[in-house]
Amino acid sequence: MRALHPDHERVVTALTTPDLAAVVDLVVWVAPDPDGTPVAYAANHLGRVRLEPGGRHTVLAGRDPIVSEDPLAFLPYAAELAHPSPPVSTHNAYPLAAERLLSFFADPDRSPDIAIVHTPGHYFPDEGGHVGEHGSLDVIQSRAPLIVSGARVEARGLVDEWARLIDVGPTLAYLAGVPESDLRDAKGDPLDGRVLRRYLNEGPIGPVVGILWDGGHCGDLLHLAESGDLPGVARLIARGTALRGGAIAQFPSITLTNHTSILTGVGPGRHGVLGNVYVDRATGERVVPNDETTWHRSSEWLHDSVRTVFEMVADHIPVPDVAADADDAALAAARFLRPRTASVDEAIDRGADYSTMQIIRASGSSRGAGGLGDQLPDPHTSPFVHEPEHLEDSYFRWGVQVDDLGLQQMRQLFAGPDHLPALTWWANVVTDAGHHGGGPRSSMARDALRQADARLVAFLDHLDGLGVTDQVTFILTADHGFEGSDPAITGSWAPALAALGIPLRDEGPGLIYLG
Repeated sequence: MRALHPDHERVVTALTTPDLAAVVDLVVWVAPDPDGTPVAYAANHLGRVRLEPGGRHTVLAGRDPIVSEDPLAFLPYAAELAHPSPPVSTHNAYPLAAERLLSFFADPDRSPDIAIVHTPGHYFPDEGGHVGEHGSLDVIQSRAPLIVSGARVEARGLVDEWARLIDVGPTLAYLAGVPESDLRDAKGDPLDGRVLRRYLNEGPIGPVVGILWDGGHCGDLLHLAESGDLPGVARLIARGTALRGGAIAQFPSITLTNHTSILTGVGPGRHGVLGNVYVDRATGERVVPNDETTWHRSSEWLHDSVRTVFEMVADHIPVPDVAADADDAALAAARFLRPRTASVDEAIDRGADYSTMQIIRASGSSRGAGGLGDQLPDPHTSPFVHEPEHLEDSYFRWGVQVDDLGLQQMRQLFAGPDHLPALTWWANVVTDAGHHGGGPRSSMARDALRQADARLVAFLDHLDGLGVTDQVTFILTADHGFEGSDPAITGSWAPALAALGIPLRDEGPGLIYLG
């Protein structure tokens, strides 16, 4: 791992002054012990702490800024409603703090020297912020929903338990037929995630469908399902298990980092997608994988040492109806026409037989998904839009179009009862748009959840019509949670960094590369 930069302490000191306490929740980094063992640290205006896996803390100065790592903090949901967006870290919780930081800072070329965690209420629209925010180490922004349901799942309903997003990929692969002994990366090393066997039974292997509602808020999703507002989610819970503690995202709790962690079963220090934007010191490149013009290229930035769940499944299921001497073109055609695996509207698609992003790549457009334009469905005629005023938001409007197209693809992939894909991953984006635009529990966020649920109901009804529902196992999750910002809490740490007069890059903002 990298040694601390000579200017490290100056930067930490500048960022942990009381003047920045309203916008800087934590400053975090990893440094080697004398024996070379990497150790995680966190600091803010209250104090500084050494963090070790398992929750052991050693206070180095002042007070411990992380007093809780409880993954079930702010439960039941009423507790979150009573204490939204805690103003200070000692009122918050940071599950698996050391474990997640050690993973994030493990890449010698792409990990930053220091990461800055925004306070939950920080509102920074001039630097890319929104009304609803995610990215933090804290529990609510890190808590994605997790529901396992269907053919090979124990029906336990709602339980006060939690898991990790890195457990989702291994569980999907296992359900699709990959032996646990082969849940390894390309070098043969075990994955970071583990199969969630405690929620599964030993029924026959059948089709597996993973559903991602990007940015879906765990607490509000379960609340709306219980109150009858999300009948599709309620159908899944009735035939499965929903974790009130959800699944803890990797740090930072942002989109591409966690899409990749889900679909590879490893943390960012191993898969290499350190954020929606980061620097690769080895190439000097500023990498921006989370953009409509680059989503179709996102798999390019995966380290060669990782395997996606699509690749794991393909290693165990032969391409159907292909001659032994078939050439590459024949194999590719067979995989596309009768896919073993399918990736719908997902950027991290490497190894999938059917892939939306592969269709975009084949189009040759340099604009990627941003060039689809008129090829997308008209959002104003979508049967799933119930509050058309939200279409005034460009991201929300685009999310409606993409998700309507996603449902079309799912119906095509499941056109008949035979030859169903072994593993299908279906990403939905309007939920992220709604939570960014209005914040959790807002009219826009709940409209997005109800839309996503209506598409889910349409798909479940389609499976019922085919008579295959009882064969399918489902996992519904997200890539992160959300908290609401406070328009009164503005400001930036940029002037404090500029005053140091040292060369650095602040990407995100919040990922500090020194030198």
